[in-house]
Amino acid sequence: MKVYHGGTSIIDHPDVVKGRAGLDFGCGFYVTDLKKQADDWADRMARIRMAKGVVSVYELDIELVKRDYSYKCFEEYDIEWLDFIVRNRRGEIDTWKYDIVEGGVANDRVIDTVEAYMSNLMPLETTLQNLSLHRPNNQICIRSQHIVEEYLHYIESYNI
Repeated sequence: MKVYHGGTSIIDHPDVVKGRAGLDFGCGFYVTDLKKQADDWADRMARIRMAKGVVSVYELDIELVKRDYSYKCFEEYDIEWLDFIVRNRRGEIDTWKYDIVEGGVANDRVIDTVEAYMSNLMPLETTLQNLSLHRPNNQICIRSQHIVEEYLHYIESYNI
């Protein structure tokens, strides 16, 4: 599958340990199979950093990864996804339980709901109702450097 990473620099040799802790799926190298999502993220980072937006493109052999590694996929914004996101953002989860995690992003459309829940300002039932109004986009967090080296192949980069 073709995947994309949006930012402000070309990343032809990703390094999973350079990822930040406290993100949705923990520390790792984040990509998406949605080109527009990567383009939008690169544009956003470019404005924040006052730099040029860059999207790096890769081929990921996801079927081999699913077969050979610990893979977790969240199909929707549900209680399991919410718990995983909250626990990662609080640093309460074993961040290396899975080699690769795929699912929806806690982005601008849903982050207020997640944060209200995390702050005990919104009950679980209301949180899940609010989340159900949104169709998840997609992010893939690669948490194993071996997967990056063996199954993620850099193709090209382009400017936004």
